[in-house]
Amino acid sequence: MLLLEVISGERLAKPERGKMRVHKISNVNKALDFIASKGVKLVSIGAEEIVDGNVKMTLGMIWTIILRFAIQDISVEEGLLLWCQRKTAPYKNVNIQNFHISWKDGLGFCALIHRHRPELIDYGKLRKDDPLTNLNTAFDVAEKYLDIPKMLDAEDIVGTARPDEKAIMTYVSSFYHAFSGAQKAETAANRICKVLAVNQENEQLMEDYEKLASDLLEWIRRTIPWLENRAPENTMQAMQQKLEDFRDYRRLHKPPKVQEKCQLEINFNTLQTKLRLSNRPAFMPSEGKMVSDINNAWGGLEQAEKGYEEWLLNEIRRLERLDHLAEKFRQKASIHESWTDGKEAMLQQKDYETATLSEIKALLKKHEAFESDLAAHQDRVEQIAAIAQELNELDYYDSPSVNARCQKICDQWDNLGALTQKRREALERTEKLLETIDQLYLEYAKRAAPFNNWMEGAMEDLQDTFIVHTIEEIQGLTTAHEQFKATLPDADKERQAILGIHNEVSKIVQTYHVNMAGTNPYTTITPHEINGKWEHVRQLVPRRDQALMEEHARQQQNERLRKQFGAQANVIGPWIQTKMEEIGRISIEMHGTLEDQLNHLRQYEKSIVNYKPKIDQLEGDHQLIQEALIFDNKHTNYTMEHIRVGWEQLLTTIARTINEVENQILTRDAKGISQEQMNEFRASFNHFDRDHSGTLGPEEFKACLISLGYDIGNDAQGEAEFARIMSIVDPNRMGVVTFQAFIDFMSRETADTDTADQVMASFKILAGDKNYITVDELRRELPPDQAEYCIARMAPYNGRDAVPGALDYMSFSTALYGESDL
Repeated sequence: MLLLEVISGERLAKPERGKMRVHKISNVNKALDFIASKGVKLVSIGAEEIVDGNVKMTLGMIWTIILRFAIQDISVEEGLLLWCQRKTAPYKNVNIQNFHISWKDGLGFCALIHRHRPELIDYGKLRKDDPLTNLNTAFDVAEKYLDIPKMLDAEDIVGTARPDEKAIMTYVSSFYHAFSGAQKAETAANRICKVLAVNQENEQLMEDYEKLASDLLEWIRRTIPWLENRAPENTMQAMQQKLEDFRDYRRLHKPPKVQEKCQLEINFNTLQTKLRLSNRPAFMPSEGKMVSDINNAWGGLEQAEKGYEEWLLNEIRRLERLDHLAEKFRQKASIHESWTDGKEAMLQQKDYETATLSEIKALLKKHEAFESDLAAHQDRVEQIAAIAQELNELDYYDSPSVNARCQKICDQWDNLGALTQKRREALERTEKLLETIDQLYLEYAKRAAPFNNWMEGAMEDLQDTFIVHTIEEIQGLTTAHEQFKATLPDADKERQAILGIHNEVSKIVQTYHVNMAGTNPYTTITPHEINGKWEHVRQLVPRRDQALMEEHARQQQNERLRKQFGAQANVIGPWIQTKMEEIGRISIEMHGTLEDQLNHLRQYEKSIVNYKPKIDQLEGDHQLIQEALIFDNKHTNYTMEHIRVGWEQLLTTIARTINEVENQILTRDAKGISQEQMNEFRASFNHFDRDHSGTLGPEEFKACLISLGYDIGNDAQGEAEFARIMSIVDPNRMGVVTFQAFIDFMSRETADTDTADQVMASFKILAGDKNYITVDELRRELPPDQAEYCIARMAPYNGRDAVPGALDYMSFSTALYGESDL
C-alpha cells in the first residue's frame, strides 16, 4: 500500500495495524481493490497466496503496479504500439507489430532514436543481420544522450526466442517520455513559425494596401486638375475634342480605377479580419491613406467630373450660339455695307446747284425717299450693334474685328445722318425756287422703297439660319413661316399697285411726251428689280419650307432618341434599385454552408455582370443624344450620371457582400484544423472504434490520444489532466466520446490562435527555459528564413544572466502583438 501511494501520488485507505493473518489479507485486498479501480485487470492473483509468501505471484503483482503507474500516460498498450508504428513507418526495414520479436533486430530502437535525433545515429550503416550491434548502439546512445537507463541486455534479447513483452514495453515507454520534450520543442517551433508567417503575410498585405492606396490617390490627384481646367476653346471642333476625351476617360480610364477602389476596400477588410483573428492590433494606414480618405478623394473626383461635363456642354452651346450670332452679324453687316456703298458720295453731290426747277423738285423728293429708306435701315443698324454687344458679352474670340466693323458701320451711319440733314437743308433752300414735281414718281418711290425693304427683310428672314432643340421650337418657327406666307397675297397686291404707279408714269410720259430721261428721279428701285426680288422671295419660300421640314424630321429623330433613352433608363434605373434591395435581402436570407452562400453570391454577381451590355447600350444612346445636342429629356427622371453611379454602387455592394462571406470563411477556418490533421485524427479514431459505433470509451479514447503523441503525464497530475479532457469531451458523463466531440477538442488544442504569452512560452522552450535565446538556437530550431527574420528583429538581451550574443525574445514577442513596425 505504501508503494502504491508513493508511485501513484494518491492516498489509500488506512491499513490495518494488526499482525494477524486477517489483517494482512485485508491490507493486500485494499491494494488489489485500488489497482482494480484504476482499470487494471488482475488475473490469478489472490490475497491469500501473497500473504502465504507466493514469490511468483508477489512479483507479478509488483510488476503490474510498475506497468500501471510507471507508464500510466501510455497505459493502453495498443496506443503505445500505434505510436511506435507511426514513428517507424518511414523505415522500410522496420515492421513493429508487437512488443517482443519485432524488436529483436534492434532496428526498431535505432529508428525511434533516428526519427527524433538523426544526428545521434548513422542509420544507413546499420545491418539487419547484426542485431547485437544494433541493440547495443541503441542502448548506449539512449543512456548517454537521452538519459534512458539500460533496462535490457542485448544478449538476453537476441538469445531469447520471445523477449519479455512487458520489459520491452517498459523500456519503449522511456523513449516515449524522453521524446515528449522534443515534441514540446517541435510544437513550440511550429507555433512560432505560424506566428511569424502570419506576421510576414500581414506585412505584405499592409505594403500592398499602402502601394495601391498611394497609386489610386496619385491618379486622383493628377486627374482632378484636368477635370477642373475650365480654359475655354475658341472653336467648336476643339470643344468637341475635349468632350470626346472626357468620354474616353469615363469609358476607358475610370472603370479600372473603380475596380481598384473596390479591391482596396476588400483588401483592407480582409487584412483587418486576419489581424483580429491572430490577436494583432488593427492596421492603421499612413496618414491620408485611410479608406475614408480614399472615399473623400473619390467624392471630389466625381464632383469634378460632374462640373466638368456640365461646363463642356455649356461651352458647346455657347460656341454654337456664338457661331450663329457671328454669321448673322456678317450677313447683316454685309447687306448694310452694300446698301451704304456710295451713299456718302451721293449725299455730297452738288447737282442741285445746276439743276432745273423740275430737277430740284425731283432731287428733293428723291432725298425724302432716301430719308425714308435711311429710317427703314435704322432697325438693321440697331440689330447689328445688338449682335455685336451680345458677342462681346459671350466672350467671342474674334470680338475685336466685330467691334471694329460695328464701330465703322455706326460711324458711317452717324455720318450718313449728318450728310442727309445737310443735303435736306440745301434742297429745302432750293425748293422755294422749284415748283413742279412729278407726284406719281414720288408716290412710286415712297411705296417702292418700303416694299423693297420689306422684300429684303423677307429674304433675310427666309435665309436666316435657326437653332432649335425641341419639336415645340421648330413648330413655332413653322407657324411663324405659315403666317408669313399668309401675308404674301397682300404683298403681291402692293407689288401690283407699285407696278401700276410705274405703268401710269409711263403712260403719262407716252401720252404727254414728257422728257424724263427714262428714269425715276426719286428712286433707283426699278420695276425690274422689284419683280426680280419678288421672284427671289417666292423661290426662297419653298426652300424655307424644305429646311423647316428637315429640321422637324431631325427634331422628331431627337425625340425618338429621348424616348428610346428614357425607356431604357426607366427599365435599368429601377432594375439597379431592385438589385440593390435584393442584395440586402440575400445577405440576410441565405442558408446552407458559407461555401454554398459564397457560390450563390458569385453566381448572382455573374448575373449582374451579364447585364453590363445594357448599360453599354444606354451609354451609346446617351452619346448620340449628346452629339445631337439634346440637353433635356422629359421621358425619364434617370440621367446617365444616375445610372453610372447606381451601377458602380451595385457592383461595389455585391463585391463587399462576397468579401464579407469570404472573411466569415476565413474566420471559421482560422479556428479549424488542416485537412492533413483531419485525416490523421479520423484514422486514429476509426482504428480504436472496433465496434463501428462512432464512439470511443475512456480507455480507447486515451489510447487514441496516445497514438497521436498527446502527453498526459506520469503521475496524479496526469490523471487530473485526463479527467479534465474527459469533462470536455463527455460533459454529461455518458462514458463515451463521439468523433465530433473529439474533433472539437483537437480543434481547440491545435488552433492557430495565439497570444504574446504563448509565443513567449514557445521561445522559452526552444531556449531551454532561459530568459534569452541565442542565434545558434534560433538557427537550429527554426527554418532558415524564419530564423533570420527573428535574428534581424530581436533586440540584445541585457539581463544579469546575459551571455555574448544573447537575444531578447520577450520584447520581440510583445512587439508582435503591440504597436510596432512589424
